Amino acid sequence: MTKSTPSHWVSAVSDITPEDIFIRGYPMQQLIGRLPFSAIAFLLLRDRIPTPGEARMMDVILSSILDYALQKSGTVAARVIVSVNPRMTAGLSAAMLGAGEYAVSPEDTGRFISDGLATWKGSGIPVEEHATGLVAELRAAKRRVPGFGHPVFRGTDPRAERLRVIAIENGVWGEANEWYAAVHRAFQAAANKPDLVMNDVGMLAGIMTQMGFTPAEMTGLALLSTFPGLVAHISEELQSGAINRIIPDDQVTYARVRRDIAADAAAVGWPLDK
Repeated sequence: MTKSTPSHWVSAVSDITPEDIFIRGYPMQQLIGRLPFSAIAFLLLRDRIPTPGEARMMDVILSSILDYALQKSGTVAARVIVSVNPRMTAGLSAAMLGAGEYAVSPEDTGRFISDGLATWKGSGIPVEEHATGLVAELRAAKRRVPGFGHPVFRGTDPRAERLRVIAIENGVWGEANEWYAAVHRAFQAAANKPDLVMNDVGMLAGIMTQMGFTPAEMTGLALLSTFPGLVAHISEELQSGAINRIIPDDQVTYARVRRDIAADAAAVGWPLDK
């Protein structure tokens, strides 16, 4: 009897045959032109064709973080890199590293929501009571709640509010969003900050949690949303002719410390000629 050899990889995302490329089992030629990019992106990630409302929300998600001008470190990094390595791929790669805990990525917020939602559902207590207790614990531990606050907006983040309205209109608003909204209210009350907003990243994370996306997938979708802006910035930089972007000296404060190498080296056992 021949012993079977385990496959190196097992994948259900797509496969290629002489007849067609199959995306989650559907022939690509039957998808192209019949479903929009947002719906096919949802299909790839969730392994099912979305409802029209879900596809509409995906389109909004993929249009929500298009560009932050030069206020986004990833964009700055991309433009600096292509000034010395003039390739689109080099700029895009640099920009990807600028997504993380403090910019672009909703992953931490998504994890906070998914974990907290699961804890609340297993607790059997009312959502407001659970939110109040959770906020008290977080404040006692001096931990921040991701997705709250903005340097400019007070009361309402207009971007987040627009996302909320669209999510409700398209039937993708649910218990994940209501739980997170309860935590937001509890935090406003506990911190005595009634104007503290739920920002766009927080709203996106709540909506994507409700839609079934994992925290890691949220980062990928957020980055995908930034690509048009990044391509535009990198293209502009490539066409500018600028070479080797640096920070001008008048924008840097140097310590200007001067040290004695011979004396300091000798003090730790490296006698050097003076």
